[in-house]
Amino acid sequence: MGLLDGRVAVVTGAGRGIGQALATHLAAEGARLVVNDVGGSVDGQGCDRSVASQVVEAIEASGGTAVASDDSVASWEGGRRIVETALDRFGRIDILVNNAGILRDRFIYEMSEEEWDAVIDVHLNGSFYCTRAALPLMQQQEWGRIIFVTSTAGFIGTIGQSNYGAAKMGLLGLCRAVALEGRHSHITSNCIAPFAWTRIPASIPLVSKDIEETIDRLFKPLRPEDISPLAVYLASDLAKDITGQLFGVRGKEIYLFSQPGVVRSIHNARGWTPEELLDLLTPTFAPHFTPLDNSLTYFSWKALV
Repeated sequence: MGLLDGRVAVVTGAGRGIGQALATHLAAEGARLVVNDVGGSVDGQGCDRSVASQVVEAIEASGGTAVASDDSVASWEGGRRIVETALDRFGRIDILVNNAGILRDRFIYEMSEEEWDAVIDVHLNGSFYCTRAALPLMQQQEWGRIIFVTSTAGFIGTIGQSNYGAAKMGLLGLCRAVALEGRHSHITSNCIAPFAWTRIPASIPLVSKDIEETIDRLFKPLRPEDISPLAVYLASDLAKDITGQLFGVRGKEIYLFSQPGVVRSIHNARGWTPEELLDLLTPTFAPHFTPLDNSLTYFSWKALV
């Protein structure tokens, strides 16, 4: 008996990397899968329908049950069709993993409208479209699991990825809203920020031999398969009381990240003038400011670029 016997799962961006690892592990635990992937390049160009089909073939060869979907998450209709694939083939949807993603890296002052829109459409809008299609069905059956694959590029930050970071931070807000709206229907919603060597980080150019050696030593050993045990756990009945949380996985280490909360406050019954803030705000708050360089260096290898 698997942890997910009888469940139906949809994993977007499941043709390669982290998505493929998640789909494979969910299937191994008994879930019937919709393997969704358009089969595009890292920047979202092109389409290869065989990418999703190959994962389906591998799942079926291992005794699992799966169906391929090559619809794009980046449209309302695409999200609806992905969820309808689960209904048409398996009659329900229990688990949705919003994993599909692309990169269009550029400094903010050089970024085009199209580069911004493309990344937001896949990561943030795509996650909304699929969630919007799945959530009413989960509410009707009073059970559901939604997992958003986010990134420290959003809530910590990185260079040259304002579109990607904004989308990934948006997923945290979407995740929290779903957690609040779904809690009375036994629907949980959580985020995972993965650290794994896939074709997406591999596509980012390195600028020195030292950085390349650091990547080889610290980041290439991080496997997509390391992410899947947490996803399976969150998708199961074992995690029925866990919702609205932000996790990270790096190798064999699992993090629980803090989320924004008040650190310190100052109050003036008369209100404030800029001069009064000069005298009080910085001395009071500065010890609690979040440093940029330290957090970036620890959590994001791209900060080394």
